[in-house]
Amino acid sequence: MTTNTFDHARAAFLAAGQTLRNERRDFPEWHLGRPHYALWAVDVDLPDVRQAVAGAEAHLDGLLLDGYRRQPHITLALCGFPTAEPRHPDDYSPARLAAQVAALTAGAPAPFALTIGALASFSSAPFLSVADPAGGIRHLRRALAGDQDEPGGPYTPHVTVGLYAGTWPTAHILPRLDAFAAPALVCRVERISLMHYAAPEIGGAFATLASYDLTRRQLDWHQRPTGWPDTD
Repeated sequence: MTTNTFDHARAAFLAAGQTLRNERRDFPEWHLGRPHYALWAVDVDLPDVRQAVAGAEAHLDGLLLDGYRRQPHITLALCGFPTAEPRHPDDYSPARLAAQVAALTAGAPAPFALTIGALASFSSAPFLSVADPAGGIRHLRRALAGDQDEPGGPYTPHVTVGLYAGTWPTAHILPRLDAFAAPALVCRVERISLMHYAAPEIGGAFATLASYDLTRRQLDWHQRPTGWPDTD
């Protein structure tokens, strides 16, 4: 995250006026009984990053929803609900994956470094900011999602700390965010991961379906979604 982007995130959070309250419940109107939701992410579940996330979580004690179990990650692109026979606009098919892998093979960057640092926030969730000086995330996004923004606003690379459990004035929260002494952690990105999580569970842990190696330009399966053919 550049200085301008970080300042914009702070300004947007302050302008929101209040945080958004998350609730722990099933969301059947969203998942329609489909069991898992998939996304592409940079897996940064590393000891130093886990420690930084835990420190930020402790710093914001009393504000966050209990039971957030997602591993540290940087979301690159949302995919949808994996299925071999897509019926809904947000279903994710083998054909869609094949198109993404082809785009990665043609346009993904070589391994690159990024930096995880200062504590900032969306209205719904605090996060550790991500600086991408080599532009690797930008190239990955272009391959995976084109110019599509994530729901809720312009894409901002980040490592989520948790989800707000209540509604509080952002003007009261911002000084607390600024007071967190965040270490600058340099991470080398050599692969990206196709992950999924249980759709009915808010903040539930990820499982890795596959990873794409940026050096070998190859997709390696860990587990295929139920019903998907055993072909690439």
